[in-house]
Amino acid sequence: MNDYSDRRAVHAADERSAASRLLSQWRVFFQGFVQHPRMVGSIIPSSRFTVEKMLAPVKWDECQLFVEYGPGVGTFCQPVLDRLPADGKLVVIDTNPLYVNYLREAIRDPRFHAVLGSAEHVEDIVRSHGYDHADYILSGLPFSTLPEGVGPNIAAATHRILRPGGAFLVYQFSAKARDFMARHFSHIEQGFEWRNVLPCQLFWGWKSDAS
Repeated sequence: MNDYSDRRAVHAADERSAASRLLSQWRVFFQGFVQHPRMVGSIIPSSRFTVEKMLAPVKWDECQLFVEYGPGVGTFCQPVLDRLPADGKLVVIDTNPLYVNYLREAIRDPRFHAVLGSAEHVEDIVRSHGYDHADYILSGLPFSTLPEGVGPNIAAATHRILRPGGAFLVYQFSAKARDFMARHFSHIEQGFEWRNVLPCQLFWGWKSDAS
């Protein structure tokens, strides 16, 4: 076999491996949605356009701790890790052990930590990892379908644990999340990404220095 044939064989093997990982990821994501549809924002992971736009305002050189609620199969995890400083940390929180176990196996990065728990307890989780605050917190949780009282509790806890100047990044199919955020964040920027299934609302709630 010549060099060209060798390269083609390697390329084909890489493509098969990538396709296999994608199918596995989608299988796990769909299984989690079927098990707990009210806790998963969508039956389809977010698009790369949503990921890019959502993360664009983050000042990565000032980020030591990035937290994500409801990471699912990790659509945002690798993009965050790619941008995070070498001494930073990404902590993701999910109530579904299926997703947490999948992420612990799939992501082999010492900066990454997957926690089985509720975003309501983000303050305890952040402190258990040795931090007094988080710099940025990302959420794709479906606020409009969460059990009664959970959404307000998450928004309040998020605001308390964020550092001044930090932000709560939220992507949703409806504007309901903004209602929960507005009780705590006086400065909320809003965007929209149509290149997503379904098109989604984007919110960035900034914690003021006086908060």
